Amino acid sequence: MQQKTGPDLDFIHLAQNIRAWGKNLGFSQVGITDTNLSNEEAGLMSWLDSGFHGEMNYMAKHGSLRTKPADLLPGALSVITCRINYWPESRDAESVLREPETAYISRYALGRDYHKVMRQKLGKLADKIHEAIGDYNFRVFTDSAPVMEVALARKTGLGWRGKHTLLLSREAGSLFFLGELVTNLPLPSDLPADEHCGNCSACLDICPTKAIIAPYRLDARKCISYLTIEHRGSIPEPLRPLLGNRIYGCDDCQLICPWNRFAKKAVLPDFQVRHGLDTASLIELFAWDEATFMKNMAGTAIYRIGHTQWLRNLAVALGNAPSSTPIVNSLKTRCDHFSPLVREHVEWALNRHLRDNKEAHRHRPNHHQTLKKDG
Repeated sequence: MQQKTGPDLDFIHLAQNIRAWGKNLGFSQVGITDTNLSNEEAGLMSWLDSGFHGEMNYMAKHGSLRTKPADLLPGALSVITCRINYWPESRDAESVLREPETAYISRYALGRDYHKVMRQKLGKLADKIHEAIGDYNFRVFTDSAPVMEVALARKTGLGWRGKHTLLLSREAGSLFFLGELVTNLPLPSDLPADEHCGNCSACLDICPTKAIIAPYRLDARKCISYLTIEHRGSIPEPLRPLLGNRIYGCDDCQLICPWNRFAKKAVLPDFQVRHGLDTASLIELFAWDEATFMKNMAGTAIYRIGHTQWLRNLAVALGNAPSSTPIVNSLKTRCDHFSPLVREHVEWALNRHLRDNKEAHRHRPNHHQTLKKDG
């Protein structure tokens, strides 16, 4: 089936259909824009030159390619950006953060891996377009290639870039995933969204590690999401206490954002909580062997960090928990772990509890002396 061209194809009508098809497939919103991101290049290069990308070497490797979607698909003219709400029906996030012995996992990772969901649905949207017009060129992207998703989504009118660097929508806050369909179709562009952060600095103020060093500027090397997911080595000791009970990602800057009062719950069952991860204790998860981890985390975003990194993160959280015999005994089970990375973080955690216990003992009244004095 050949592509219909010229007067045979009404691109305005096609764009309207694409939005409707997207909604029918489960996307919360669909927007369209051109491929021009030249205005973003200077900011991106400055961020990379500052080293804020940390160990995410792929960011530097791709460089300015991220601002050139047309280089990813020869002849590309348009980008269709789609979003899907992911906030699951789960235990209240703030209450979990207040319970230091309960594991906190970023809400987006409690269900199925969003990469799989987005890619599947974007593929179906591409198929719908093919059914309507015949052959055309396209590529699907979902956080899997050098694409500036937030910048493209802003151009399509899906939202604006918040001071925490995430996309914000007046209708849905920031609790959604983004994915793109880059095509060679000359589709009409939507208008970009206006900004509505105003003088608010809540996300900067709440960040546990002060990783948001200025509005719209994030030092990933200090970000808890980066440290627990992207960073493969030893977590810097000064930052470990600041992680609290966060073992995979961090939602603080989103939880505090006033616009997330309007966030919508996930409609797709894919994003509902698996294996009780919204209520699981640190001790329970630290006891998982590698086979259990791989079995339970298969099909989730967490799977890719692997069991060793999972234990590293949990060891830090256990070190931050109130000292108790069960916590200490849990940590001791991994003292002889084959990984030096795990052993290092377990030792750090145990030393924290040893220090806490010494402090408590030092300040504890001497029962014998108290009796003698009273007598």
